[in-house]
Amino acid sequence: MLSVKIKPMTKDDVQKVIEIEKSAYGEHHWSYDSFMSELSNDLAKYFCAYGENDELIAYCGSWHILEEAHITTLAVLPEYRRNHAGELLLKTIIDECYKNMVKFITLEVRVSNVAAISLYEKYGFKSLGTRKGYYQDNNEDALIMWTENIFYQKFKNRYEKNILELTEKINIL
Repeated sequence: MLSVKIKPMTKDDVQKVIEIEKSAYGEHHWSYDSFMSELSNDLAKYFCAYGENDELIAYCGSWHILEEAHITTLAVLPEYRRNHAGELLLKTIIDECYKNMVKFITLEVRVSNVAAISLYEKYGFKSLGTRKGYYQDNNEDALIMWTENIFYQKFKNRYEKNILELTEKINIL
């Protein structure tokens, strides 16, 4: 069972985050300056997941704009994928939305990223359209996914059930 600790992203994390970016997105990844800018953006919330030996293994980010959050990025080192680190980061984003009274969450995801789409659907995201040619590296389309109001009881029930299951699969430090 993987042990993971979540912390807010700091400037000291950015170089390692860039390495994860490269492994996840190839040459069309965010720059060092982009992440540094995000860390000074009052709308942005960024988090890092640390595994054993304090190794940074994943990160995520979102923007909170009024009642909406837009997940801007979520990536996991390849060797840690399918170990629930990404799911724990998604939980962190949703928890931040609850704390900040953000009602709706949206994101874009590659139409070919079946694992990510499955995770988002597990947490109640639904595809409400596509952005044609959204990804620069191969002109792939992106699904636009949204949650319903996360304060609705139906969403809360699904979320709480998923979190109970998650805590059985990963050791949260």
